[in-house]
Amino acid sequence: MIVLGIETSCDETGVALYDSQKGLLGHQIHSQIDLHADYGGVVPELASRDHIQRLTPLTQAVLKTSQLELRHLSGIAYTSGPGLMGALMAGASFAMSLAFSLNIPAIGIHHMEGHLMAPLLEENPPDFPFLALLVSGGHTQLVYVHEMGRYDILGESIDDAAGEAFDKTAKMLGLGYPGGPEIARWAQDGDANRFRFPKPMTDRPGLDFSFSGLKTHTLTTFESTAKTAKDRHDVAAGFQQAVVDTLMIKTRRALEETGLRRLVVAGGVSANQLMREKLRLMTEKVGCDVFFPRLEFCGDNGAMIAFAGMRRLLAGQRNGLGFAARPRWPLSELKAPSAL
Repeated sequence: MIVLGIETSCDETGVALYDSQKGLLGHQIHSQIDLHADYGGVVPELASRDHIQRLTPLTQAVLKTSQLELRHLSGIAYTSGPGLMGALMAGASFAMSLAFSLNIPAIGIHHMEGHLMAPLLEENPPDFPFLALLVSGGHTQLVYVHEMGRYDILGESIDDAAGEAFDKTAKMLGLGYPGGPEIARWAQDGDANRFRFPKPMTDRPGLDFSFSGLKTHTLTTFESTAKTAKDRHDVAAGFQQAVVDTLMIKTRRALEETGLRRLVVAGGVSANQLMREKLRLMTEKVGCDVFFPRLEFCGDNGAMIAFAGMRRLLAGQRNGLGFAARPRWPLSELKAPSAL
């Protein structure tokens, strides 16, 4: 089965081809960073229009590099939520129209399930069950993954997601967009121990996260400085360390409580090198294996959607002619392909 995967949940247009026999055949990603940089964040209307403009040429490009034609497709998978409504509708309408014209099945995929599946694209994929730390611009969750489609949410952010906190903090510090890479870049030359930063909700039981207070503390700290380049470096370093330490402490707690010995880390923030280093050290100490997607698949991409779609299509799941985009869609509502 050859599946075309389409990802348009936010500000990246991803298109990929996955063969159930040969694996990933090719993928293309177009980032809208330059489009939104002047605004310091994603402008939904601009994002939707750009997706519409990019989908056809990206699909043609991935077919050409894979030496395939539309007639070779067996099915189409697309992100149907969660995400920006207009962006989701751009991808969904393109995917469903193309599937209808080719008389092949289509399936809507949960964006975060796609991220959960991203490490399974690697040569040494994890076996089920495993603990997943999902860290992105819109989500921070600890998930007990029994199998594909069967998820227990152990903890999640009660306010800002980690990626959102990075973006907002970078904006407060007068840094560029997107915030995650900018904070990491400035932190390289900073003293993370110059200022004292809290590690939110680590002093109490539970696995939920909260980064809103840390964001406010960071702003207060920065406003008390002379706001020099050195101040920005040091505040960025301290903020990044506080976020990473909080994620690590909660993840270790989840591993100890569940007894799981496999950890999957996915989502855009999983590209953060400090977090990767600290999680690797932590998992070595507790005797756990950790799995990351390759850097190009940490952010939104079509490959993860194609892979997840392939698994669900092979199980017989597919959409009817009607389809819907879901800006909000709890991961816990999904069902395992084996239960369908």
